[in-house]
Amino acid sequence: RTVEPGWVLVAAFLTGVYGGYFGAAQGVILMGVLGIGINETLQRLNGIKNVLVAVVNGVAGLIFVAAAEHGLLGSDAEVDWLVVVVIAAGAVVGGFLGAAVGRRLPPLVLRSVIVVVGLTAVTLMLAT
Repeated sequence: RTVEPGWVLVAAFLTGVYGGYFGAAQGVILMGVLGIGINETLQRLNGIKNVLVAVVNGVAGLIFVAAAEHGLLGSDAEVDWLVVVVIAAGAVVGGFLGAAVGRRLPPLVLRSVIVVVGLTAVTLMLAT
């Protein structure tokens, strides 16, 4: 096991801060950081990224729920638990499908998919 350079930990932390607030393209940004800073296969980095993004989203979700329940987001802020369940179910299905597909794709194809998804996300965000 090699020790990651300090900048990777700082960049991963900053990606977590960004993802906890906004989340758009967080996985693509984190893949860039991990891909440049950690000498590991793309499939393993993708798995690490999935776990880190899940932790960030889980923590951010808990914080937003706690803030809403305590009136910190305004007195009319409510958590729509049906939406929470639907998003959680989609995340579980997507996580399993992504892991299954990601392990089977050759590194060049996986890298290409990541780049295309990232460019598409940036284009759509800038267009709206």
